[in-house]
Amino acid sequence: MYFKKTSSYKSFIKSKYLSLKYKNYFYIYDKLFHKYKNKNITFVEIGVFSGGSLFMWKNFFGKKAKIIGIDLNPDSKRFEKYGFKIFIGDQSKESFWKNFFKKVGKVDIVLDDGGHTNYQQIITTNCCIPNIKDNGMLVVEDVHTSFISNKWHNPSKYSYINYCKKLIEDINSRYPGLKKFNFSLSKYIFSIENFESIISFNINRKLSKNNIEIRNSKKSTDPKEFRSYLDKKSILYKIKKLLNTKSNFTYLAFLINAIKSKKFFK
Repeated sequence: MYFKKTSSYKSFIKSKYLSLKYKNYFYIYDKLFHKYKNKNITFVEIGVFSGGSLFMWKNFFGKKAKIIGIDLNPDSKRFEKYGFKIFIGDQSKESFWKNFFKKVGKVDIVLDDGGHTNYQQIITTNCCIPNIKDNGMLVVEDVHTSFISNKWHNPSKYSYINYCKKLIEDINSRYPGLKKFNFSLSKYIFSIENFESIISFNINRKLSKNNIEIRNSKKSTDPKEFRSYLDKKSILYKIKKLLNTKSNFTYLAFLINAIKSKKFFK
């Protein structure tokens, strides 16, 4: 029951209204959000539900934080009397996000605990990331829906998890010579953290530049290349000796190792 010792759980218990969370989330909340406590931040949560999490985050971040809720249910507006700002709108509509950020400006954290469908999560990610401040983050909850068939119609080629895999490729495309994506968020996303059921995108434009190789201009010891070294006990080494060739059969070795690696992808 270690999760009960976390700051986020203690804030959760103190909440004025009902909130639903998975116990493993509290460790993640503490890890991701502790640096924002008692800071002047704007925190946005998609999914108001019974209002409990609004109070939870107010308790957690402190009085300096501005807490904003987003929901489809117009009744959610009733929580504005407690000092929260509530926006009614559809997270799967790009027009909603355009108007939202026009009114609110850039924010520090967006926590997506909304509808959890692939499209809702994808549109939210695309629209929010460019509008999050440097050193801020987008955190998407309940991404296990990408693996559930009942209600969520997954697995799918276009599931949210598969979209996140694409974004991993996207940020790696900053390496020189790699293929760039037509739709890219690589100039915003410095890193991506994957937890059970939660994905976190760490935003930092200054650190998200295309990569270049640099050297320190010191003397080289001219080390020998051993990357394609053949074990003398291997069949490829025996073939090399038999044919009296200089080739190390690099590509063939790659194919053999790829076949041997298949079991780790099951």
